[in-house]
Amino acid sequence: MNQPVYQSAFRPGLFAGQTVIVTGGGSGIGRCTAHELANLGAVVALVGRRVEKLEQVQAEIAAAGGQASIHPCDIRDEAGVKAMVADVIARHGVINGLVNNAGGQYPQPVRDITLKGWDAVVRNNLTGGFLVAREVYVQSMEANGGAIVNIIADIWGGMPTMAHSGAARAGMLSFTETAACEWSQSGVRVNAVAPGWVASSGFDTYSPEMQAELRSLKTKVPLQRYGTESEVSAAIVFLLSEAAAFITGSCIRVDGGVPNARPTWKLIPHGRSKAFNGFALSQAPKCLDGDAQGGSGI
Repeated sequence: MNQPVYQSAFRPGLFAGQTVIVTGGGSGIGRCTAHELANLGAVVALVGRRVEKLEQVQAEIAAAGGQASIHPCDIRDEAGVKAMVADVIARHGVINGLVNNAGGQYPQPVRDITLKGWDAVVRNNLTGGFLVAREVYVQSMEANGGAIVNIIADIWGGMPTMAHSGAARAGMLSFTETAACEWSQSGVRVNAVAPGWVASSGFDTYSPEMQAELRSLKTKVPLQRYGTESEVSAAIVFLLSEAAAFITGSCIRVDGGVPNARPTWKLIPHGRSKAFNGFALSQAPKCLDGDAQGGSGI
């Protein structure tokens, strides 16, 4: 018997009859989350800039028996975002959930970040997410309720070499907390998920120097491994689900305990933390050389 494309920890049909938008749905965490939501019965509206990537994920979901539509959009463009949300509503009706996942950054010391580079990263990771959330709220959720999950990052203690991204993600966390308060009267919950060092396709987009650094990072994680896309997706799915009905304005860290590590405590190499990977189509980053979900590496 063939293994299903997705083996979720959640009950089948959890999102039956619901429509969920996933931005950045063409790759990485967004692709994985889209598959899990579709596997649980949701109609997934895939949003991203590259049509070919969206079409590939749409085809994967259809082959697995799920439903997905594609909506090419640059989330940094206000008019485009308004039109994209209107298109989702026209095709599917009420929007029940939003996964604000699209984003990206590049490594650069603070002294070398240009204004153009700063603005590009902030617009990608903060402004775009705000635009999508606002339009989903105004056009659908204000009248019908719903749940929003904003994807940020491990920002605790700063993000050396990525100050632009850290500032944007911290802003998105504050936006999450604020929107959770303001939009509660409409029956809308707003939460965040903060992935740490997750073995995702994004690793392969960095320079060889940065990839070399990434290969050593798991030794700084208390759980002594990288996270999986499925582990992040599970947190997102939980926050979108009815089980999180009394949770809003919160952030779930999926980071192996990195912010809790201290110089006064030596991390002991171990292989005791077993990874969860429910996504049969997941692809480990090439730069990790097969060590994406390994233990201590000793």
